[in-house]
Amino acid sequence: MSSLRILVGVKRVVDSAVKVRVNSAQTGVETANVKHSMNPFDEIAVEEAIRLREKHGKDVVQEIIAVSCGPAKAQETLRTALAMGADRAIHVKTDDNLEPLSVAKLLSKIVGEEKPSLVILGKQAIDDDSNQTGQMLAGLLNWPQATFASKVDIKDGVLEAVREVDGGLETVSSSLPAVVTTDLRLNEPRYASLPNIMKAKKKPLKTVSPADLGVDIRSRLQTLKVTEPAKRQGGKMVASVDELLDKLRNEAKVL
Repeated sequence: MSSLRILVGVKRVVDSAVKVRVNSAQTGVETANVKHSMNPFDEIAVEEAIRLREKHGKDVVQEIIAVSCGPAKAQETLRTALAMGADRAIHVKTDDNLEPLSVAKLLSKIVGEEKPSLVILGKQAIDDDSNQTGQMLAGLLNWPQATFASKVDIKDGVLEAVREVDGGLETVSSSLPAVVTTDLRLNEPRYASLPNIMKAKKKPLKTVSPADLGVDIRSRLQTLKVTEPAKRQGGKMVASVDELLDKLRNEAKVL
């Protein structure tokens, strides 16, 4: 098997344990003074890249590169990926709100420079749940894709992936290079050890801008308003079926 270089995308998002609130301007969720961490699906992507190297050896998977697009604090997320086992990182620094297509365009430019054999992304980010970047990237690159992967392997230079679909599981294979997006059941990410966290501080981290890559990241979409869902009302006990039907018909007006 020829040597591989794996590119992994990671995103800084509000931590999954935080209860999100809509900001006062109703333009999005409150992110100031809120704990952030790596998108859980991206943690799975990093873990899978590391497991592929552990399985096939460093002679096959020669390098793992972590990439993140976002503000300066996204470097903390990249350092986490480096502590988990990535070799180096690239930060596309911007304070603008990035839409999936913009991220896909930025990643396609980095792919053109780094020439990876495999790109692994989380299937979606838990902040916007777009589930679009991986598919858009594959389209821009004209590469085969295996989305929602719950199992990934490389045999004789061929990618094999098990996908979770509505009807069950689907096994697909494709040539390399390719794009994979990870599902929740692909693996359980490891915790970075303290020695690896210290080593990550010395690993190379390159910073570029969208302008350096020649990508226009202007928003094509406009968010008009963000509101919290209505609070759920308490339930009511009824004494009979007739009373239930009456309330459904006259109060809830669903009959």
